[in-house]
Amino acid sequence: MSKNNRPHIIIFNPDQWRSDVMGHMGNAAAVTPNLDRMTATDGVSFRSAFCQNPVCTPSRCSFMSGWYPHVRGHRTMFHMMNKDEPVLLKTLKEAGYFVWWGGKNDLVPAENGYNDYCDVKYKPSRMPRRESNLHAHDVWRGEPEGDNYYSFFAGRLEKGEDEPDYYDGDWAHVQGAIDLIRNAPADRPLCIYLPLLYPHPPYGVEEPWFSMIDRTRLPARIPAPAQWDGKPSLLKGIHERQRLQGWTEQRWNELRATYYGMCARVDHQFGLVMDALREADMYDDTAVFFFSDHGDFTGDYGLVEKTQNTFEDCLTNVPFVIKPPKGTPVQPGVRDALVELVDFPATVEALLGITPNFTHFGRSLLPVISGEQDEHRDAVFCEGGRLYGEEHCMEKGSTSSTNSAGLYWPRVGLQIEEGPEHTKAVMCRTKEYKYVRRFYETDELYDLRADPGETVNRIDDPALAGVLAELKDRLLTFYQETCDVVPHEPNMRGI
Repeated sequence: MSKNNRPHIIIFNPDQWRSDVMGHMGNAAAVTPNLDRMTATDGVSFRSAFCQNPVCTPSRCSFMSGWYPHVRGHRTMFHMMNKDEPVLLKTLKEAGYFVWWGGKNDLVPAENGYNDYCDVKYKPSRMPRRESNLHAHDVWRGEPEGDNYYSFFAGRLEKGEDEPDYYDGDWAHVQGAIDLIRNAPADRPLCIYLPLLYPHPPYGVEEPWFSMIDRTRLPARIPAPAQWDGKPSLLKGIHERQRLQGWTEQRWNELRATYYGMCARVDHQFGLVMDALREADMYDDTAVFFFSDHGDFTGDYGLVEKTQNTFEDCLTNVPFVIKPPKGTPVQPGVRDALVELVDFPATVEALLGITPNFTHFGRSLLPVISGEQDEHRDAVFCEGGRLYGEEHCMEKGSTSSTNSAGLYWPRVGLQIEEGPEHTKAVMCRTKEYKYVRRFYETDELYDLRADPGETVNRIDDPALAGVLAELKDRLLTFYQETCDVVPHEPNMRGI
């Protein structure tokens, strides 16, 4: 344990990893031995963990603050955490932690700098080669009129001569974290924040991970609907624009296996960091948090990538694995309790004995980790989209908004139109049902027991009228409970 008797903290945060791609979740094609081992021996993995927005920035703002996106309007890629708003990294730095941040941002405005949030915003001494950025180096796309142009499918990546790995930003930051562990400051506890890029598409990975996935063991995809009746118009629009309707199942399996290989690579990198902790005799004294910001379609519904205001489980259900420090009660294994990523900062605070000086809506997961309780929440929530006229929420600053050559044009190009596609929407999900309130188009209601793929919208089914009324009331309660936050410090009243 560190000198002030507080545990070290590892926040391992891959981007766009869907929850079902882990071996211990029963997926025979997934290769995740390190996460599986931690779950079996000294950690807990939450089967039903959900993010609060299905794209990067709003989700990160939420899980670093404990606020839902609607509390302060963090529901676009361009509205990040301002200096007066709470961020867990800042809290930890103020509590005496040596905070090291290695990886992507998508959390705080770059113009404000990083000094408030970390001691080190890591820049590797050996810079990744340009072609390791598959967004910038996109020769894999082919011709603009082809059916691979918007697929994000790059496939097997070729390593350079004498390179053990395809050296990109993730490898650079993982190695930087390992170097820090080997040379950790003796007088302060560590917080290592590793927001990696993988398995965010483009879908591409080097050997041995590309060939590691057994294509014959991949679970079945959720097929694209024959008709899109009852489904969000954004999904239909993206499906038409991505032009993947003619793909064979073999091609889909190659794309999916590549994504699984990307996840396997991240699991391997996670294992390297855990090994470094063991070698430094720090593992027992470290709290480890592994979770993703959101998921990925990966072929489900005939789509790739993600959306900003639809809430299919493949997008909203994320991995969430926690290993507490030695001495904190834990019953290892998989838990079925409904949890949210807003519960992450509350759990850290409970471990450290920190009382936040602001109101947030997370709940500590320590009682579930210890086995003291089996249930945690009766419902989970996710939200996105905008109102008509909210041009500042259209993300027009994205190069893909008006330029059809952009990778994200099938989705982002629809978000800047004044149709219903980018409608404000919110999900209320229980273990058995999912209700989605959509402001400008048909609401959604799914019986998850009979229809786990969310293919049949039963919003008008009289047999579920009672369920619908209960979920609408639960959604109203959610908004009333979380509609604002009052500062803990009152203003002085003058005479």
